Amino acid sequence: MDDVESTRSELLSQVAAAADLDALERIRVGELGKKGRITALMKGLAGLDADARRARGQALNAMKEEVVVALEARKAALADAALDARLASETIDVTLPSRPERRGRIHPISQTIDEVVAIFGEMGFAVAEGPDIEDDWNNFGALNIPPEHPARQEMDTFYLPGYLPGERAGEQEVRRMVLRTHTSPVQVRTMVSQPPPIRIIAPGRTYRCDYDATHSPMFHQVEGLVIDRDVHMGHLKGCLTEFLRAYFRIDDLPVRFRPSYFPFTEPSAEVDIGCSREGGTLRIGHGADWLEILGCGMVNPLVLQNCGIDPEQWQGFAFGMGLERIGMLKYGIPDLRTFFESDLRWLRHYGFTALDVPSPVTGV
Repeated sequence: MDDVESTRSELLSQVAAAADLDALERIRVGELGKKGRITALMKGLAGLDADARRARGQALNAMKEEVVVALEARKAALADAALDARLASETIDVTLPSRPERRGRIHPISQTIDEVVAIFGEMGFAVAEGPDIEDDWNNFGALNIPPEHPARQEMDTFYLPGYLPGERAGEQEVRRMVLRTHTSPVQVRTMVSQPPPIRIIAPGRTYRCDYDATHSPMFHQVEGLVIDRDVHMGHLKGCLTEFLRAYFRIDDLPVRFRPSYFPFTEPSAEVDIGCSREGGTLRIGHGADWLEILGCGMVNPLVLQNCGIDPEQWQGFAFGMGLERIGMLKYGIPDLRTFFESDLRWLRHYGFTALDVPSPVTGV
């Protein structure tokens, strides 16, 4: 048995001294291969008697297992060392060089959102947020939008694979997932999660199947919601009139409300502002023409009921507008698609400096 012990010590020393993976592989083949030393020792067991064969076989198997474990451990250590050496020698800088911009600019969308938040913040509105991926109950059902409504069709809305089990009374068994088509689901989530009174605005990204000079598959909206006991249409008109005059910086901006229809408000109205189109140039606040700017109305009692609010005790108003639309009108941007083309020349022309950022403290 002395030769087994000496062989074990010799092999373990060779494994520990192997300088690289190639040397280690030569040791493995030379000792454990078909013509290896351990293999030859195993074949020699046939000439021994039963007791000697049993004892020597157990010793050889134990040695073989110990050598195999040592080989694997050394292989892992050498592989890690080789990888570290390769990473150290092949290090490259994969980052792009900085763009040759002397001064950055704030995107008009960010500027418009800050302006809207600053104005409504002075009126006591808080900012509420929600996920871009919604279920069709929050996006449509809770807002009294029926299944046959055009907005719920595949040609108008981005539906996602997957369903959620229904959780509310009267729901279907499953709810489809959708990229939200407006920020109204934020209103729903707010009404469900907190008791009235409520006064929020919900700016954010929205998604619809449109693409032309005035429509984009992804765009931004801001919606507002006020829920209280004594809110009425006069409050809605005063709130929006003050906002539009502050946003466009025209103290006497003409504003009119036209009767309209939305499933989630009753009564509903379209809001127009005065403008002029003489000479093919649009001028806000001057002339005898009108330009539609947003939609609004008193919250439908069915929506309040769907969100767990008693319509006998509470009422409110809601409104919504496109942020790109009001930004284009204020800053003279002719094409909506340019907002998302990442053209630095466009951003240099229409962007804003850091000192132009509005806030509830500095104003618009």
